[in-house]
Order: sequence, then structure tokens, then C-alpha cells
Amino acid sequence: MPDYIKFVDSVKRKTGIDLAAYKEAQMKRRLTSLYEKKGFKNFVDFFQALDKDRDLLNEFLDRMTINVSEFYRNAKRWDVLEQKIFPKLLADNRRLKIWSAACSTGEEPYTTAMVLSNHQTLSQISVLATDLDENAIGRAKVGIYPERSLAEVPANMKSKYFEKQAAFYKVDGAIKKTVTFKKHNLLKDTYDKNFDLIICRNVMIYFTEEAKDLIYQNFSNSLKPGGILFVGSTEQIFNPGKYGFETEDTFFYRKK
Repeated sequence: MPDYIKFVDSVKRKTGIDLAAYKEAQMKRRLTSLYEKKGFKNFVDFFQALDKDRDLLNEFLDRMTINVSEFYRNAKRWDVLEQKIFPKLLADNRRLKIWSAACSTGEEPYTTAMVLSNHQTLSQISVLATDLDENAIGRAKVGIYPERSLAEVPANMKSKYFEKQAAFYKVDGAIKKTVTFKKHNLLKDTYDKNFDLIICRNVMIYFTEEAKDLIYQNFSNSLKPGGILFVGSTEQIFNPGKYGFETEDTFFYRKK
């Protein structure tokens, strides 16, 4: 589809986002459904509109970045983080440097802070949370979520760190203060260094193998020796040694 290739090139020039790093069939399907819904006939017409309409551009970014998240997603993995991973990391350092990458609308970094609050006071906790989508970051900063996002939150955490507001729940201000949100493109921007823990879950499945290779290597370079990468439950790394990792637990990888 030549007009899609032209669209990919135009989007990269305009935004710096390389759609070619995402699995083509999935991305094409998602964006075709968006432009048809908006009344466009093809990718060329769609880009011409994106180029002029900031709201449409934001909607396009929302669609391509797949903002699906919830608190304590796959709760048993968070139990491993709380009971096994954090105690080991805290044995060496009481001030952990933590990055929640591709954080979507904020459920993951807030969950990280809540889990860590079982080991430390909130004043000791600091989580960097980044995403490509500024709309998602904006929603994360507001910190108001529908009840379905809290389905796996333990009852004690729900009562401690959320305030019910009509049909929604608002994250407690003390938890919000532990998280710093920033825009970051995993495929283009520089990565900070010396992290104790990097969490990147349920986003790698959308990337090509080449893009995954690049990101995993960058994560490895960003972790301290002994630091941990925590990935999603469909994202097991079958060759962790390639990136300087050893398997610490299922979906947890330790940098050698």
C-alpha cells in the first residue's frame, strides 16, 4: 500500500514517530478504522487533515499508542515485585531510581508507588513515568479513573489511596506526588542511566523485532548492574543473555 508508506514517512517528518517500528498489519488496521470513522478515503487525505488539525493529530496519537491499562494488572506479578524484588533492591539502596516506561494513563506508576509504600514511606519514593502520548500523560496527572480500572486493587490499598467521586475514583494526592510524568519516545529519545527498576509492560508486543531489540538493549544500558526489568505477561524474553540479563523470576530480568 504505497499511500501507507508515504503516510509513515510524513508522520515521521512531522512528529518524529516512526510507525515503521510498529507491526504493520496491526497499525494499518487501527489507523484505517480511525480515518474511515472520520470520513477520509485514504492515508494521503488523512495526513493532510492531521497536518492542519491539532485535535485530530492528538486523536491519531491516542489511537496508535494503545492506551489500555489498569491498576495492579496481572496482580500476581505485583506480589512478586512486592515480596521478592523490592526487598532485594532495598537491601542495597534505600533510594530506588524507578522508571515506568510507556506508562499510558498512569495506572502502572501509581501502582508501583503503592506497592513500594509497603516497604517505605511515600517521602522516600520517586517514580519517573513516561509516555509518547501527551493526552495520556495529561489524564495520568489528573489521576481520576473508572471503577473497572481498580478491579485488581487490594481492598486496603483502595481505601487508603483512592477517594470515590460519583462513578470514579481519584488517586490520593500523596501518591500523585511520588510520580513525575514526562513525554518520551522509546524509539528516538535518549535514556537516562542508573535505574534500579524499569517497568515496561504490555507495549513491546506492538513493536517489530528490530524495534524490540533496540529497546531491550537500551533498557539494559539504562539499568545498574543488579537492576531489574519488569515486562508484561505476554512479553517473556526468550534470549535474555543477548541483552546482558538473567531471569530473576517470570517476567523479571536482572542485569548482570
